[in-house]
Amino acid sequence: MQQIIPTRHLFGPGPCNPYAEATAALGLPLLGHLDPDFIARMDRTCEGLRTLWGTKNTRTLPLSATGSAGMEAAFVNTINPGDVAVIAVNGLFGERMCEVASRVGAEVVRVDHEYGTPVDAERVAAAHPNPKVIAAVHAETSTGVVSDIAALGAIKGDALLIVDAVTSIGGMPIEADAWGIDVGYAGTQKCLGVAPGMAPFTISDRAFERRVQKPQSWYLDLGLLGGYATTGSSGGQRTYHHTAPVAMVASLEAGIERVLAEGIEAVTARHQNAGAALQKGLQEMGLELFAAEGHRLPQLTTVKVPEGVDSAAVRSYLLKNYGVEIGGGVGQYAATVWRIGLMGPNANMDSVALILASLKDAIANS
Repeated sequence: MQQIIPTRHLFGPGPCNPYAEATAALGLPLLGHLDPDFIARMDRTCEGLRTLWGTKNTRTLPLSATGSAGMEAAFVNTINPGDVAVIAVNGLFGERMCEVASRVGAEVVRVDHEYGTPVDAERVAAAHPNPKVIAAVHAETSTGVVSDIAALGAIKGDALLIVDAVTSIGGMPIEADAWGIDVGYAGTQKCLGVAPGMAPFTISDRAFERRVQKPQSWYLDLGLLGGYATTGSSGGQRTYHHTAPVAMVASLEAGIERVLAEGIEAVTARHQNAGAALQKGLQEMGLELFAAEGHRLPQLTTVKVPEGVDSAAVRSYLLKNYGVEIGGGVGQYAATVWRIGLMGPNANMDSVALILASLKDAIANS
């Protein structure tokens, strides 16, 4: 008997429900990973990613793994044992940056911030006089906070700036070249509205020239990957590296085309308007938002669980009665914060109305 998969409203921290175009593309006829038509698709995908990243970097490509592998690729290709990595930590994913950097032998200098607050560029600048890399999260998924990456780019000096844009790409503007981002990584499953499975990645010429020549990861070696994914014109000579997830690339291309067809400004406004409406509605219900005012992500809202309310019970009620998924918090906030995502096609007023009505019912009855 075929299992019936329920339909969910994915309003957690990711994945979100995908764009219809991205889902449809998964059913296109498969192509070989060296087929000229697939190479042309890869070229178009890389060009679309350059637009979303706000960069002219030649080496802008989708890595064949999730955003966490993008984080790993960023550090294994830039850090030699003993190099200093100054890492801003204002949430779970800053914590993970520290863990990954330490595993490749970095001397990690943490710059800790209170969860729910943005990164302070001046404190980062003062942490070490000459780091090899400075790293930070643009849109911190664990806390719902956005940080000023341009401010970090202005103080980086000779350091390479590594940025996590997993929750920002496709939902808010990114200007990698203007902001001074040297290495950026993201994911497909959030504002891009594509299933999880790939990591949009970009590296500047400056960072590539200073890269680790033989990183500890063969699979994530950008010197090898670039020869397959980004050597230039469609149908050009490519160096085989691995079997690319051709269906996922087709889906990513369709998701990017969907976003660019609507327009980055329009997509940004849609996410902004939906997020603002949700946050206003939550506050009108008497709930308190977690992230610092003025630094709140529109696409990922963090809200404090009311005293006396069982976070897990509410989330279970929502899933059972409405097919609505929201996320819990992380770490010490696992039971005291909810994370509510309005990303990709879910960033609309119908989603806002459903979340507010169902959450009000769940709090009252769970």
